[in-house]
Amino acid sequence: MEHNNDLDYDPAAVAVSPAATVMLVDDRPDLHVLMLKRTAKVVFAPANWVFPGGRVDPDDHRDAFDDITDGLTDVEASDILEVESGGLAWWLAACRETLEEAGLLLATDYAGVDVASFREKVRADEGVFVDELIERGIRIDATAIEEVARFITPLGPPRRFDARFFVARAPIDHEPMQDDSEIVELEWVRPADALARWRAGEFEMMSPTVRMVDCLRRYDSADAVMVAARKRSPYQRVRVIDPDGDYQVVLPGEPGYEDATIEIETGFVRLWEAPT
Repeated sequence: MEHNNDLDYDPAAVAVSPAATVMLVDDRPDLHVLMLKRTAKVVFAPANWVFPGGRVDPDDHRDAFDDITDGLTDVEASDILEVESGGLAWWLAACRETLEEAGLLLATDYAGVDVASFREKVRADEGVFVDELIERGIRIDATAIEEVARFITPLGPPRRFDARFFVARAPIDHEPMQDDSEIVELEWVRPADALARWRAGEFEMMSPTVRMVDCLRRYDSADAVMVAARKRSPYQRVRVIDPDGDYQVVLPGEPGYEDATIEIETGFVRLWEAPT
């Protein structure tokens, strides 16, 4: 086993944790996506602009999900993710992390619920999320949150994730609130503008985030994004052009894909349509 002498840990020993992240889209009045800036003090992706998301915790797994979720059975969700069981845990993690990091509740039947109070309870103890849903009579419509990609962090960073990317329409009745802890800034941004600012060095993003923002750029409305996401198209494997230079993560049909490198990024995207 090789060790990098510049690191105080063994990259090969870093566990890969399951994770869920959510692209929240809204028409403002044209298509915008909610992005959060992480504090520079965190180990993983410091000072990067990201989507709400995080680790799938043990408490997100349940023996039965039908007391809090609608629209998908666990068997159906697991089939979508191509896992043996417990697929709905990723949906729960996506909703929990969105509440914690952005103060938005991706759920139904929560009229009259104090979302800010709910959020503070979950931030204090993530394990109470499901209990609070049940106590407050809140349910999650899993069909409103579509899985559209999967990226696995390459060997090297001190935190590694097998992250599922979801897309959902933002709630219409409350605005996001940053937590001023892990998240120091938030912004609704047009996908094309986010990419332009990234190219100018003004909007730092990880390569999977850039890739998914570029996927959103192809659509002009939140409805169009959700229609495409609900097709649940087969995964397309990403490849990398010029890994030592511009580092472009590309999909089939994009210039250079056929000759690009496949070993660097382990990523698979459903929210994909061939360029016209």
